[in-house]
Amino acid sequence: MAKKENKTNAMRILDKNKILYKTRTYECDEFIDGIHVADLNGDSYEQSFKTLVTVGKTGEHYVFVIPVDKEIDFKKAARFVGEKSIEMIHVKDINTLTGYIRGGCTPLGMKKLFPTIIQESATQFDEIIISGGKIGMQIILNPQDLAKVVNARFGDVIVH
Repeated sequence: MAKKENKTNAMRILDKNKILYKTRTYECDEFIDGIHVADLNGDSYEQSFKTLVTVGKTGEHYVFVIPVDKEIDFKKAARFVGEKSIEMIHVKDINTLTGYIRGGCTPLGMKKLFPTIIQESATQFDEIIISGGKIGMQIILNPQDLAKVVNARFGDVIVH
């Protein structure tokens, strides 16, 4: 009997929305940053995206999906979402807030659908690579499809 692939919540959401995607696994027992994962898999940094969870002055949470080798520009990001300021949430709060752990956080299937912004450079690619919802798992999909499923907007929110 064939071994059934263990689907993550993120994959089930894509399946439910009839979104085409590919998955890829890599060997990893604990958190390593996105740059190291891209290096491990021979992927370009521009096409590999990390998921950052922030909180605004109002207490509202925001998700930013940016290239692994870039830094979020907090001023630009805050302006984009209409906040006075935003900051990263504490690592210890990631699981409680999103249902995911550091290194396995993806914009798909968080406990709540937070306002999500994808760095506009994603639109130049047919496919981008994001976390699959657990460490060692990636999802490769069209950025427009990702935006549609998580109701995201595209914007310039990184340090140049």
